[in-house]
Amino acid sequence: MSPLVWDLAHISQQEELWLVRGGDATRPGLLPPGVDALYDAFTQPRAIRPTLPLLPPVEARRYGREVRGRVLDGLDRATDVFPYAMVVQHEEQHDETMLATIQLRAGGPVLAPTRALPPGRPVPRDSVLVPAGEFVLGVDPLQEPRSLDNERPAHVVDVPAFRIGRVPVTNAQWQAFVEAGGYTRPELWSTRGWEHRREAGLERPMAWHEDGSRTRFGVVEEIPGDEPVQHVTHFEAEAFARWSGARLPTEVEWEKACAWDPAAGRRRRWPWGEAAPTPDHANLGGGALRPAPVGAFPAGASAYGVEQLVGDVWEWTSSGFEPWPGFSPMLYAQYSAPFFGGAYRVLRGGSWATAASTVRPSFRNWDHPFRRQIFTGVRLAWDA
Repeated sequence: MSPLVWDLAHISQQEELWLVRGGDATRPGLLPPGVDALYDAFTQPRAIRPTLPLLPPVEARRYGREVRGRVLDGLDRATDVFPYAMVVQHEEQHDETMLATIQLRAGGPVLAPTRALPPGRPVPRDSVLVPAGEFVLGVDPLQEPRSLDNERPAHVVDVPAFRIGRVPVTNAQWQAFVEAGGYTRPELWSTRGWEHRREAGLERPMAWHEDGSRTRFGVVEEIPGDEPVQHVTHFEAEAFARWSGARLPTEVEWEKACAWDPAAGRRRRWPWGEAAPTPDHANLGGGALRPAPVGAFPAGASAYGVEQLVGDVWEWTSSGFEPWPGFSPMLYAQYSAPFFGGAYRVLRGGSWATAASTVRPSFRNWDHPFRRQIFTGVRLAWDA
């Protein structure tokens, strides 16, 4: 992960680049060129960022205030607000990244929850049927003005019938997998996944301890059984699904279960309808510092009755990261295109740490299949 002070100044450097310098890196900025270059994510990989001569926090914040003042001055004259929406989402994505970094630190807590979560309720750990048929995958700018290039364009796809888990996989279900020897059975794992499990010494989700406790933001606590499991790799998710007699959903299946209203024959903006998320619909925004128990958001169910698709944990899918037909890069052309076609796996739905103004049913996240410091979880699927 990056040092927090790198993220802090990188947020402002990108805001200045796109909203003050018009996306032209050759135009002079507020930082000297040699300092400005320290915050280029493509030329400064994470592995070397701790060694860079970064701005200390006081200077980074001073720089950020100066950039924000200039941006707000320009906003009054803006005729195209998409660059502003893009930059806001960039900052919100780094907010979540910084929370993931803080979760990795040793020592006592430096954060405390600011939001209480609703209790869970008894809900079947079963699956729901999504019948075969066409639906509209993806969105267009008119429909979702804040959507990013890899979410576009909207297009019709025909999806075979499938079943998908009503709720995400819980800690209690994962503990049963651990106790059944799931981490010692190579037949459950892909070849690459088993190799990584052995090299990394994986025996349970990140931050779990052998005594049944876990460390969450510096607090050691008993693992709550009814909470969605988090901090697992794609490799672990695959193995758990195979052990369960299931598979991971494709991202197309996931989006149909999330956004399609079969009775109306159209997309919903959110699983529950058109209204923006509220604390009754989903656990978003980072204030809770944890996923909500399953069954906490009956009002957030999709048209098919699938719950907690938005918020709580990013859900691994079986899909690689590829463009939709008709893909066209947005003004930040390097946002998606350099990552297509690799080993990345797509995650959907956002987590408890994701801002409500960043996530949506069409939003596509992607990461290496070995990554688990992000707030990743699992939802199962089956062929019908």
